[in-house]
Amino acid sequence: MADIASDKSGSAKLIFSLPVMVAALGYMVDMYDLFLFSIVRVPSLKAIGVTGDNLLSDGIFLLNLQMTGLLIGGIFWGIIGDKKGRLSVLFGSILIYSLANIGNGFVTTLNQYAGLRFIAGFGLAGELGAGITLVAEILPKAIRGYGTTLVATMGVLGAILAYIVSYLFEWQLSYFIGGGLGLMLLILRISVFESGMFEKLKGKNIKRGNLAMLFGNKVRLIKYLNSILIGLPIWFVVGILITFSPEFGKALGLAEPVDAGKAVMLAFAGQVAGDLLSGFLSQYLKSRKKVILSFIMLSFCLILVYLLAPIKSVNTFYIICICLGVFNGYWTLFVTVAAELFGTNLRATVATTVPNFVRGAVIPLTSLFILGKGQLGIINSALAVGVLAVAISLISLRFLEETFSKDLDYTEHD
Repeated sequence: MADIASDKSGSAKLIFSLPVMVAALGYMVDMYDLFLFSIVRVPSLKAIGVTGDNLLSDGIFLLNLQMTGLLIGGIFWGIIGDKKGRLSVLFGSILIYSLANIGNGFVTTLNQYAGLRFIAGFGLAGELGAGITLVAEILPKAIRGYGTTLVATMGVLGAILAYIVSYLFEWQLSYFIGGGLGLMLLILRISVFESGMFEKLKGKNIKRGNLAMLFGNKVRLIKYLNSILIGLPIWFVVGILITFSPEFGKALGLAEPVDAGKAVMLAFAGQVAGDLLSGFLSQYLKSRKKVILSFIMLSFCLILVYLLAPIKSVNTFYIICICLGVFNGYWTLFVTVAAELFGTNLRATVATTVPNFVRGAVIPLTSLFILGKGQLGIINSALAVGVLAVAISLISLRFLEETFSKDLDYTEHD
């Protein structure tokens, strides 16, 4: 019994060690900034003179620029993570997005806003992948799922924090607070140590962060694409259903207007529970794929309820947002699988680009949504895009390997 207690105590110390907590807090600040825009979209755009239907179209424009920054930054930071180390990304990315976050509070024109959302997206791109890679490599495989669950859960709490701060303060100050938190965390990262797997790899003559190895090999490329596509339903829900919840509430004929900030906060409160649930279920069942499949199917059911149920009460609508958030909680496993699928010399590249590419999938998803909106209406257009996203994710999951028990101390070769 004493040995069991000692093992549990040792595991807890590893899970809550400084590198894990710093990665978790970094992702919290990352998500704070990423979703603060969704929360303050309307008041901030109105403050710089945007009105009427342009609140939706200009909002999508800024969101897509932010996601473009994430796509480009994902590639840049991923390569840096494998060539220079996980810590190089954790320092560089947080500095860029913290300064951009502060800059967002000073914007007076749409073009200024657009440029800073792109820069913020570029900086944000490195945070999650580098953090998850570091955590996955420093923790034993038996407990690494708990570590990545902690990181992902803390990140979701950042979205909730963004709502609370935006409720208490004006949108400009909300941006300043996010930037300040990031700069404070930057100082804390000075004490974090590098991944032992990466340190061991540096002394070997092995290609690191080489995109040709990823895109030039058919098997790796298919595995990489599938690891991205399983996350499509998450960002369909976040990028369309939740971000534009006021427009959906109006189309559904709700008696009261939907508060976008409240919808975001409730959805991510639900995702906190979902991240914990999916992470612990995965450890209990010793499977990533089984839990991801269950969550995708349950998420699809809630998408149908959101779009098709005869909802008239705004409170009922908010409850559905919470439930959508819960089943978006396989985000924990999604990013964990990305880190587990590839060798140490490509792991940061994959773990950094995969979540950012699926975030960037908001661009084609919203484009399809807007394209169909004119012909089908807002509800049917969203339904068509949602069905497509879920179908693609299920096909991709079918062909992915199970990674729960995989040893990560290996490299990819030409």
